[in-house]
Amino acid sequence: MNAECQCGQLTVELPRTTPAVVVCHCIDCQRRSGSPFGVLAYYPGDQLTILGDAKRFERPTATGGVFETYFCSSCGSTVYAKTEKHPNLIGIAVGTIAEPHFQSPVRSVWEQSMHHWIKLPPEVEHFPRGRT
Repeated sequence: MNAECQCGQLTVELPRTTPAVVVCHCIDCQRRSGSPFGVLAYYPGDQLTILGDAKRFERPTATGGVFETYFCSSCGSTVYAKTEKHPNLIGIAVGTIAEPHFQSPVRSVWEQSMHHWIKLPPEVEHFPRGRT
């Protein structure tokens, strides 16, 4: 299974399953993704093969950490991200996997800025801010 940008220049080879899929409703993820939330599937970095040229954007988090976004240098698609909080994990933008039957989210964070019309399954863990 692979994740890839719009033009196919930046790809990530993935194992089949991930320990966690997280939906984030923070304003930064809304702006990063261009949608009402961002969804990342987290994998141990040593299980991934990243091919292609990525550009990096770094921003501070609301909790004082650093969040790094990596996007295609050609088409601009965000493909993956890293967080200082979990340095051994890489979050893959679920939309780049393009698999409609991909794993469902296990966690929803920063729901204090969630759009009012979004409804997630009840089995998803819900957090008004980030998970501590």
